[in-house]
This record gives sequence, C-alpha cells and structure tokens, in this order.
Amino acid sequence: MNLQKLSPWNWFKSENADTPTPPSSVEPRRSELSPFMGMHQELDRWMDSVMRQFGMPSLESRVGDLPGLLQPRLDIAEHDSEYVISVEVPGVEEKDLAISLDDHRLVIEGEKRQESHSKDNKLHRTERSYGRFQRVLDLPGDAKAEDIKASFKNGILTIRVPRSEQAKAARREIPIQ
Repeated sequence: MNLQKLSPWNWFKSENADTPTPPSSVEPRRSELSPFMGMHQELDRWMDSVMRQFGMPSLESRVGDLPGLLQPRLDIAEHDSEYVISVEVPGVEEKDLAISLDDHRLVIEGEKRQESHSKDNKLHRTERSYGRFQRVLDLPGDAKAEDIKASFKNGILTIRVPRSEQAKAARREIPIQ
C-alpha cells in the first residue's frame, strides 16, 4: 500500500531532506551494540522516514535541544483560488522574519530573540526557546509563485499563495454511468 497517496501534496519533502542527521559524539562499533540497541536505532530511522512521508516533523525535532525544537507550527488550507499558510510565531517581531522563494520552495526564516535580564533578576526557571528557525515548503504545481503575498498580525504570519487558473481548467467532472 502506497501511504503517500493518502497525503494530497507533501509540502515538507525538501524541509527534512536538507537537514542532516546530527552526528553522534561517540560512535560505538557495531560489534559493541547489543541486538536490542540495533533494533531500537533501526526502528527510530524507520519511524522518522514514515513521519516525513506524511509531512510531519521527525522524532528528532521533538526531543532535546535539536534545531527543530524552535520550528514554528503552521496550518495549510486549500481553497479553490488559493492556499493559505498560517505560521504561529509568538514573541517574534515582523522585522525578524524573512520569506523567500528558492526555485519552487517557499523558505520562511526568523529569529526569536531572548529578552535581556539584569543581574538583579534571579531566574527560577526558563522554558522558552530562543534562536533562529527555518521552515521550507514545497509549493504545489498549481501555485502562482510570482503573486504570493504575506501579512503579519498578533504573532501569526499569513501567507497567501494564489492558484493558477490553468490547473482549475484541467480539472473536469467525470459522469458516473
């Protein structure tokens, strides 16, 4: 069964392809690994592959201080005339966001800056993440890349990607006989 057919368009196929797996600081020899540890690593690789096929973030990006930790969450909606991408970027100012088009890939970059604290402040706990982030979205074939527009309000970046009329004209109804 081809699981890719369940997803209409994989917007994230370039995002995870460009991200190399971080190298382990200590690479054990294969003979030193127990059979269960080897199975565990293989299962992790398989799950990451399956999750990427559905455009979901890999397991690596959900754990620890890896680069994916700061990835903003987004929603993608498909309408007859356009795609609407809403990116959640709380605490990020508009001047710290950049959107570019690289070939047929939409690149969203930004930085969440840490507030400065004086020496008198005694922090008891810090849970918020700071740093640079990037999302890479592969545009579908019917996207009109030259007419993309973006707006920013209340920590939500909204990107509108118009759809070409040619793609709609190519769609036709097939009567059931």
